[in-house]
Amino acid sequence: MPVVHSADGGELVIDEIPAGPPDLQAAVTFGRRLAALHLAGAPAFGAAPPGGPREATIGLAPMINEPAESWAEWFASQRIEPYAAKVGLDLSELYARITELAGPAEPPARLHGDLWSGNVLWGADGQVWLIDPAAHGGHRESDLAMLRLFGCPFLDHVLGAYQEVAPLADGWRARVQLHQLFPLLVHAVLFGGGYRSEALAAARAVLRG
Repeated sequence: MPVVHSADGGELVIDEIPAGPPDLQAAVTFGRRLAALHLAGAPAFGAAPPGGPREATIGLAPMINEPAESWAEWFASQRIEPYAAKVGLDLSELYARITELAGPAEPPARLHGDLWSGNVLWGADGQVWLIDPAAHGGHRESDLAMLRLFGCPFLDHVLGAYQEVAPLADGWRARVQLHQLFPLLVHAVLFGGGYRSEALAAARAVLRG
């Protein structure tokens, strides 16, 4: 993360990051460091970072940080249902099967939380820098699924390096669309357009397995 010099209300001052081209070695280092971030852990799913607010945001959308013990139930009730309701999607079948669909149990990971391509800066110094987090305790596959959803240069190398440090549970590829539901629904709330249809298609794909 860039050095934070000041944070006051709506203003955040950080180091300027001169841009550089995406680089394979930088991608490998990024994958390893992202794994280390996730392995640092969090007190609970939905836990805010130390000193962070309960009522947070992701982009311009509200995001509640309410700690919970079960990722599956928390994800359904706090990350999917509120946003699906706002765009008129009935995902009750998914909620009923969420424990089955969630995969093996994982401890809470420390997430960036808004890991789309615009928040991943490739620096002229040969490093990858992350900005504008929506940090909280969550499932590490969520950060990785968002990287895939919005595109990331050298993604296969990022994931390969990540797995050298923190191997993913069996079946993680089949769960990508489940984890992509949250950012798709957030985008549907904020921007409308085709994001609602994408979210519905992702939910149907998850249910089909």
